[in-house]
Amino acid sequence: MTEFWEENFIAKKEMWGFTPSHSAVITKDFFVEKGLKNILIPGIGYGRNAQIFRDSGINVTGIEISKTAIEMARKHYGTDMTIYHGSVTDMPFDNTQYDGIFCYALIHLLNSNEREKLIRDCYNQLSDNGYMIFTAITKEAPTYGKGKFISKDRYEIHESVKMYFYDKKTIKAEFENVGLFEIIEVTENFPFYLIKCKKEKQPTSTFKTH
Repeated sequence: MTEFWEENFIAKKEMWGFTPSHSAVITKDFFVEKGLKNILIPGIGYGRNAQIFRDSGINVTGIEISKTAIEMARKHYGTDMTIYHGSVTDMPFDNTQYDGIFCYALIHLLNSNEREKLIRDCYNQLSDNGYMIFTAITKEAPTYGKGKFISKDRYEIHESVKMYFYDKKTIKAEFENVGLFEIIEVTENFPFYLIKCKKEKQPTSTFKTH
């Protein structure tokens, strides 16, 4: 996977342009409404979805598997943003508790164990009352069922690119234990789900003495 993304960013440069995704705009508005100030973006790429948060006064930390993408992000958006080089499967990269996490179009590229670990790792890095928002491709995508069959709802679309296609049932199964509270349909280049979760503050135990 590392080689695939490195080769793609070298060959195709800013392949998605500089306009933030529709999901990033929705998430930015939501995070601003909730007053979030410190967020993590796993799979930050070259930063096109990060700047919209920074422009709204939100501090952004990223994780990115491609060194070339990180260099591009620093070229376009400055060197004052922390970006950890590595795979999201190796999280956590720091001990920070973030009040928001935005993970765009990444989780469906992982296998079931990796998806479970990413969800858990993100949830563990959320502060109390923090929010995490994922986007994932849906079974309505024209590529669903195409390519080499890997496992149920998972196909190798291109060499080295294996996609898991979600429906609402599988979203609930994977996210129900991490504060899932809303699923929204969003159209990008493919039909996506916007998956919203909240980490509720745990009540403080009180002990009565007699």
